[in-house]
Amino acid sequence: MPEIVGIKVKKTGKFFIYSPNGIKFEKGDKVVIETDRGLELGEVIIPNREVKEEEIEGELKPVVRKATEEDIRTKEELKAVEQEAYEFCKERIQAREMDMKLIKVDFTLDKTKAIFYFTADGRIDFRKLVRDLAHKFRLRIEMRQIGVRDEAKMVGGVGICGRELCCSSFLHKFHPVSIKQAKDQHLILNPGKISGVCGRLMCCINYEDEDYQHEAEEQQAVLYTKEQLKEFEEQSRKLLEQEERED
Repeated sequence: MPEIVGIKVKKTGKFFIYSPNGIKFEKGDKVVIETDRGLELGEVIIPNREVKEEEIEGELKPVVRKATEEDIRTKEELKAVEQEAYEFCKERIQAREMDMKLIKVDFTLDKTKAIFYFTADGRIDFRKLVRDLAHKFRLRIEMRQIGVRDEAKMVGGVGICGRELCCSSFLHKFHPVSIKQAKDQHLILNPGKISGVCGRLMCCINYEDEDYQHEAEEQQAVLYTKEQLKEFEEQSRKLLEQEERED
């Protein structure tokens, strides 16, 4: 059976399955992997284990190597470079009067690519901005537009409950939330009460939705139709008449 390891790149992002490439890993080990963004530093959350062939989707990528002290040091040094890139990009956005909001900048571990995450109401022509960034940093530039929920996940914050945002602390993926769920839970339909910092319906409305659906099904099981109620009333009336005659 093939051997796999589970690796997470972001604190609250999804984890990826890789081939250990003949290396023995423990939970918490730092590793270097190749992703669709480039070389990145990840952390092992599922140590070496064997799985059935049919449980694997697609071809397994091998782990590049166990992270060295230099890899970890490079990752720390990149934080300063990412902050510099963030400030420079923000200044160029203002100078070019572009209707967009810069959220975050990520550099790949090998310093060959930088990803700039931003939000905007519509499509943005950022070709001139990309030229500014490429001229400044001399690497590949990717502009990635994200939604407001992803923005909250990246930036973080505190919800109205007083706790750290679910999306930035433990949620791996977003699930749809509807106003019907809020109604089913008898919540006050006030946007300020049921919306998160992203302006969308709070993700936590999903947590108890299954319980409320189950409760509604149980209540439905004991409800009667109008015809059934009329039949019960008729039966009760006949019983009362019969008792009166007997008296």
